[in-house]
Amino acid sequence: MGSASLRKSRVLALSLAALVGTMTLAVSPVLAAPGTGPVASENVPAPDVNAGEAYTQFIVSFKKTPGNATPGGRANAWGKAAKQQGVTVKELRALATGGTLIASDKALSDQAAKDFMNEIVASGAVDAVEPDARMTAVLSPNDPRYSEQWDFTAANGMRIPGAWDVSTGSGSTVAVIDTGITAHPDLDANVLPGYDFVSDATAARDGNGRDANPQDEGDWYAAGECGQTAASNSSWHGTHVAGTIAAVTGNATGVAGVAPNAKVLPVRVLAKCGGSLSDIADAIIWASGGTVSGVPANANPAKVINMSLGGSGACGTTYQAAIDAAVSRGTTVVVAAGNSNQDASGFRPANCNSVVTVAASNPSGTLSYYSNFGATVDLTAPGGDTSVSGGGILSTLNTGTTTPGAAGYASYQGTSMATPHVAGLVALMKAKSPALTPAQVESTLRQGTRAMPGGCTKGCGAGLSDATATMALLGGTTPPPSGNLLLNPGFESGAASWTSDHADTFETGTNARTGTGFAGLNGWGQATSYTLDQTISIPSSVTGSTLSFYLKTLTDETTTATAYDTLKIQAISGGVTTTLATYSNLNKSAGYVLKTLDLSAFKGKSVTLRFLGVEDSSLKTYFFVDDTSVTTS
Repeated sequence: MGSASLRKSRVLALSLAALVGTMTLAVSPVLAAPGTGPVASENVPAPDVNAGEAYTQFIVSFKKTPGNATPGGRANAWGKAAKQQGVTVKELRALATGGTLIASDKALSDQAAKDFMNEIVASGAVDAVEPDARMTAVLSPNDPRYSEQWDFTAANGMRIPGAWDVSTGSGSTVAVIDTGITAHPDLDANVLPGYDFVSDATAARDGNGRDANPQDEGDWYAAGECGQTAASNSSWHGTHVAGTIAAVTGNATGVAGVAPNAKVLPVRVLAKCGGSLSDIADAIIWASGGTVSGVPANANPAKVINMSLGGSGACGTTYQAAIDAAVSRGTTVVVAAGNSNQDASGFRPANCNSVVTVAASNPSGTLSYYSNFGATVDLTAPGGDTSVSGGGILSTLNTGTTTPGAAGYASYQGTSMATPHVAGLVALMKAKSPALTPAQVESTLRQGTRAMPGGCTKGCGAGLSDATATMALLGGTTPPPSGNLLLNPGFESGAASWTSDHADTFETGTNARTGTGFAGLNGWGQATSYTLDQTISIPSSVTGSTLSFYLKTLTDETTTATAYDTLKIQAISGGVTTTLATYSNLNKSAGYVLKTLDLSAFKGKSVTLRFLGVEDSSLKTYFFVDDTSVTTS
């Protein structure tokens, strides 16, 4: 190739060198003020409310005494409290947790609600009282759909395919306690008959209260409703969550599910403005096979519950009682950490005991900017970042704006999206090892993680969930973690995830081996030096690791004996630079040639891979690099 041709390539390269709002309650818990009367027992939890929120319903856990055996007797506990607040109170129903749901005829402000509950505590007739707090879907805004599920297969994804060598989830049932579900051809075959636990007929939008139809009727609201200044369309949140868990796979349509042969049990608890704690508690018990008064028995008890919902505040008696009941039946409860970029200890049910709390990661392998964090978190899973092109979590959805429309797909982000990845993995685990207890499931999930590829200083639990490694702990025959550890390996996204000291390193055009992107170093015919870097972490659990890339070398040098222009492949770790291989103008090639180098010496370490191109003062050599990969064995 002549000089003019090389320079033209370099000049050309220079000319070519760019659903809903957050729904988690963001208010912080406010400790209850001392009651106006004497507190009957130091063991009664202090009532907890959210600042600025008004309440009409409360859950009372009565002491088991003869006086509390009748409605009239129980009413004595709130008689004085109701009079002080100027409200009329009636008993609505008994909860499956053993609590009693009561309602006032007027909404009580946060302070009035605290005073009301403290007066009930002062009666000495109760073990606990708490507001029937409203939970909302843990969801962040979304961007347009993308074409690949990076969360399953990319370097910083969950390594799902390797887990399918051991289990695809056959025989597992996952209850999705959420907004319900809409019909979808990429999901319907894996959906069991569920139940609608939304007791507020107005919010439910189905003309009645609880019923056997878990159809999502839409959670849209107008401006000024649900404590929001702006209107919002329906999220179809439950459908999106369900698709991540068990979308029909291998049907040449749409997306894959983490547990493609598992079944989804849709349990509707969220509707317009969210859902009530009392409904959610009953749903947890029913989903796990417990008895709820007035509701038919669950024919398909779930051994996994997914709860991509939450609100601020302490766990509380009701939540914990429901979760404890589910766990006692052998059901693992997987919950979202929350989207407030705060410590998860202040959010429920993330802070409840005996749950698996999941934070969210982004495509770079770091904690997503919105995700809650801290010691409460068990592990982290892909939750996405829709501000990055293709960085959301793609799953099944409905296209309706308010009421259900046609089936579709969309990319969302949130700990809501991270949670079903883990719930799906638990379904794979239970299909492989049905005898696993919830405690064993939680322990195995934590053991099966790997270090956060991009690091985590806030608290990401045991690390990033690794489905292949987790299933291997159950005695499967899967290989150690595999897959490409490099991001943007073919340079199709330009400089994304790579760094270089020259902007014209990142090129597009017909010189690419595949696609249109590639990296081009040097090619000027004068003294130049180019660097191209990416930093990765190689797991300590692997046996070996290999760097592979394709190299094409174009040169004006005519010598067959002297390496005037060189490309060194280096590994930088712990302040030490190791040159793995050197190529030069002597490696002139008409097309791309595969190069493979051993990285086994760097397992368990963070390493910066560097392509270092150096030209002398005359005659050009142009190094093309494409389709890079770091794999493990």
